[in-house]
Amino acid sequence: MKLRFAFAVNQENQFQKKHFGDAHRYLIYALESDKMTLISEEINTFRLLDEEIEHGSVRKGNRIIKFLKEKNVNVLVSTQFGKNIKLVNRYFIPVKVPLKKPEEIITILTKHMRWLEDEWKNNPSEFKLFTISNGILKTAVNKK
Repeated sequence: MKLRFAFAVNQENQFQKKHFGDAHRYLIYALESDKMTLISEEINTFRLLDEEIEHGSVRKGNRIIKFLKEKNVNVLVSTQFGKNIKLVNRYFIPVKVPLKKPEEIITILTKHMRWLEDEWKNNPSEFKLFTISNGILKTAVNKK
């Protein structure tokens, strides 16, 4: 199974305490033959969209969804998700991570890949939120 991941990072390509949609750029990785390979770096041109009106607007969420679907992304990886997680989990598996370095996250994701592959294969209408800390926790997204 081929999965693609979008890592929400800052200008130094590190995770930071920001919502997925507020990241400076997305690092797009592909999983092939049990190895994660960086395939592109994409500037998040939508991060300031509608911010003067509403933080985390639906319009901003929908633009990011469309952009990442065109990149064939399946999994979103960030330290935080905002209220638009209720939109994105219809199209992507959200993964919340505690670490700063993408290399550390790649190691953890690779170790737990079967969980993500199973989620993608068996829950196509509404994906669960995966939280990685000392282990991995899968929970339903709160719709409120």
